[in-house]
Amino acid sequence: MSMNSFGHLFRVTTWGESHGPALGATVDGCPPNVSVTPEMLQVWLDKRRPGQNKNTTQRNEPDAVKILSGVFEGKSTGTPIQLMIENTDQRSRDYGEIAQTFRPGHADITYFQKYGNRDYRGGGRSSARETAARVAAGGVAREAIKALAPQIQIKGYMTQMGEMEIDRSRFDWDAIDTNDFWIPDAAAVQDWEDYLQGLRKAHDSVGAVIEVVAKGVPAGLGAPIYNKLDTDLAAAMMSINAVKAVEIGEGMNAARLKGSENADEIFMGNDGQPVYSSNHAGGILGGISTGQEVVVRFAVKPTSSILTPRASIRKDGTPAEVITKGRHDPCVGIRAVPVAEAMMACVILDHLLLHRGQIGENQGHIG
Repeated sequence: MSMNSFGHLFRVTTWGESHGPALGATVDGCPPNVSVTPEMLQVWLDKRRPGQNKNTTQRNEPDAVKILSGVFEGKSTGTPIQLMIENTDQRSRDYGEIAQTFRPGHADITYFQKYGNRDYRGGGRSSARETAARVAAGGVAREAIKALAPQIQIKGYMTQMGEMEIDRSRFDWDAIDTNDFWIPDAAAVQDWEDYLQGLRKAHDSVGAVIEVVAKGVPAGLGAPIYNKLDTDLAAAMMSINAVKAVEIGEGMNAARLKGSENADEIFMGNDGQPVYSSNHAGGILGGISTGQEVVVRFAVKPTSSILTPRASIRKDGTPAEVITKGRHDPCVGIRAVPVAEAMMACVILDHLLLHRGQIGENQGHIG
């Protein structure tokens, strides 16, 4: 059984551990003749890379990606693309004290219960470091999208970090890439930083909400019932480490709305295409894209690795007190933003290829 892969026609398999020699991804199904170079992929990996500022983990990894196969003279060949990222700044000694102890909030205990063993050095496969491989694969997906549907643009940002929430009346797309938190409000950055640094000094951590939007997605992607676009998006986002909830469009808030408020009214636009009065559906109806922006949102739990003592047990069942040493993100949601973008890109490309393979051009024409 393959449990380390996702996607249908565009399929990604990740491999490696946090403290192993390397990790990476095998990307199968990328169309041929797509421009792919290490430099193109590095742009996205640098967004996720640790150790870049005081608000994230100080593990200093260059995250330099190597392309081992599937690319010739800067173009994809149509064969599997093997991507590798070497680990260069592991400190496995930081985890020696928890070799026999389960860390609360981590997958330590469930991995051991299932497999009978676990890699306690940073969590092994359960470490968020695995997401570097996804970001590299997402870079390949972005280049393929650029070749097949260049109008599609994907952007992620934080909307909440603990008690801090963005003011959507001040939403500024241009501000997202100018601050450590990927928030669309430059004026709020200092308050967010002060809040997070206060938690760090208190040896604590905090959760976050990330939103990712795909603009320019054509109508018709996805299929009814078991291959819905939103089904695959929800699964992709939920697979990211520490994610505990996923919403599409209005999400959980739809439960508060009346039908008359939630239904996105439809009109004919001046260009002869349908337009909508709102986007409560998040750009997806019946599992199929409407042509509006596809909007996905997810919640990330607080980082479980903290210096505040927590009660737990050892492998032999005896009680223990755990203080997790090492270098950890006080808010893992910050570096989850480029991961969310990568997963969105992989799913959108996969459905573009599925749609092209089954339908080609949309069959239903309005007007």
